[in-house]
Amino acid sequence: MKTYSISKLARAFGLSRSTLLYYDRLGLLPPSGRTGSGYRCYTDKDHRRLERICHFREAGLTLKEIRAVLSSGGKPGAKLVEQRMRETAASILCLRNQQRLLAGMLSRIASGKPPPAVNVELWVEMLEAAGMDQNARKRWHTEFERRAPEGHDEFLVSLGIPQKEVARIRRWSRGEGTLE
Repeated sequence: MKTYSISKLARAFGLSRSTLLYYDRLGLLPPSGRTGSGYRCYTDKDHRRLERICHFREAGLTLKEIRAVLSSGGKPGAKLVEQRMRETAASILCLRNQQRLLAGMLSRIASGKPPPAVNVELWVEMLEAAGMDQNARKRWHTEFERRAPEGHDEFLVSLGIPQKEVARIRRWSRGEGTLE
């Protein structure tokens, strides 16, 4: 029977060792055994389980949802998949709206015309005109903060938002508070 160390299994999936330790703590991927010196030992069955976990993560399921799927036989329910499809469709719509706005901005820059001064009010009006409601704006900020936190900070400051308010928006983007 082939076995894997935690590092070899992590490398096989392009994950970090700490990710597998986290999955173990969550009960998603406990090791099948331990070596004589106490190191975690994974089997081909664990390898297949991690493959499924990665597959579900790629599909956008949360770790909580993955745990539920795996504990219920390993097949996601139709409700869960439909919900994830709706969330994905909403994200795609949000990204398309962002893409349209950015294309317009690039077009203005390429034309050599000076861009109009954009302040927070104009920016919110443009987002609303593009069909972004409060939930979509929250997703936009969350993604911006997750992907480019420094850029998010610079962008908010460029809108003339005071630094204290910028800090509050960034905390909200990370799910650490409200905007009220």
